[in-house]
Amino acid sequence: MKITAIKTSVCNAEMRNWVFVRVETDQPGLYGWGEATLEWKTRAVVGAVQDLEPLLIGRDPRDIEQNLRVLVKHSFWRLGVIGNTAISGIEMALWDIWGKELNVPVWRLLGGKTHDRIKIYTHLGFGDMTSVYETMDHSAVVERGLEVIEKGYRALKVVFIPYTHFTASPKQQDHVGGMMRKLREAVGDDIEIMIDFHGRPASTSAALQYIEALAPSRPLFVEEPIQPGDALGMKQIMDKSPVPIATGERLVDRREFDDLFRLRAINIAQPDLCHVGGFTEARKIAAMADTAGVGIAPHNPLGPLAGIAALHFDIATPNFVIQEEMSGAVPWYHDVVDSPIRAKDGYWLIPDRPGLGVEVDEKVIAKHPFKQEVMHAGHAVLDDGTVVDW
Repeated sequence: MKITAIKTSVCNAEMRNWVFVRVETDQPGLYGWGEATLEWKTRAVVGAVQDLEPLLIGRDPRDIEQNLRVLVKHSFWRLGVIGNTAISGIEMALWDIWGKELNVPVWRLLGGKTHDRIKIYTHLGFGDMTSVYETMDHSAVVERGLEVIEKGYRALKVVFIPYTHFTASPKQQDHVGGMMRKLREAVGDDIEIMIDFHGRPASTSAALQYIEALAPSRPLFVEEPIQPGDALGMKQIMDKSPVPIATGERLVDRREFDDLFRLRAINIAQPDLCHVGGFTEARKIAAMADTAGVGIAPHNPLGPLAGIAALHFDIATPNFVIQEEMSGAVPWYHDVVDSPIRAKDGYWLIPDRPGLGVEVDEKVIAKHPFKQEVMHAGHAVLDDGTVVDW
């Protein structure tokens, strides 16, 4: 069996352009799908896939580890998030091909079932951009939080940390604590709540002030309390925080997670299968995390193929904790892919279709061609003109 072509399809979903990757083979009707979505870097990722394609033409798609070594080592330059995202989409498609050939789901190839169902969470508005990033008052967070619970979810994540520089004012701290308190009172103690800081605090002290305000309402974890890449800063937060600490969505391989694990600087690691290089690298990260006593909660606010890949990964990952999804990002989210995902009582059920179990409707994609994504990060400017992290 040989790889004959690697193609991309781009589907605009307002805040993101979903990038779907199709790897074709010389076996009639046998091909695989993956996803390589990266916010605000769509054309760069598509170009990276095109640049990487010649390295794999003529190779056996089932030699997944060897193919990854070729992509990484024969590229010469370290690939970073753009190159690793391109590799992720290709790698997922290779697993899809192998599963289809053997007539088994990918999670079987990854080691088999370690959970009977997969706990999931979503965001306010189920991923609608305005609801996710612009719910900053008490009444709205309660209303939108209850909407999520009424749909059967047992966990949700919110983004209401204000844009912050190096200090957090008493008013800001009180507002964050009040938002969390009102939300907890509304949804009750049986619902898990996560708080995404988005790396907005510019200092560990500001992050800790917000964490202390949130702690009485017992969140499951706080995410990205500071910008990624500062393992020592994360360790300082971890040592003082009464709340579990998570990070990892903007780390692109196991080397970038290594310091966090060695320093025991986090409780939960959040690799994104679309950014770390796919299943193979994510499994290595999960194994390192398990050794360090760290759980895995994969990041996934992306397209439907990314969610399906995460499902297969979660099933076979013993230290899996909870899975993110944003299936309400656009009203037609479920029209793009014939998906094996079935949800019940806040959990995804175990799929049994071969490979990833997907088929992409390219006619639907054609209705939503590439457009420049909404640049929501442009709002991250303080009243005095200071540009801060979004």
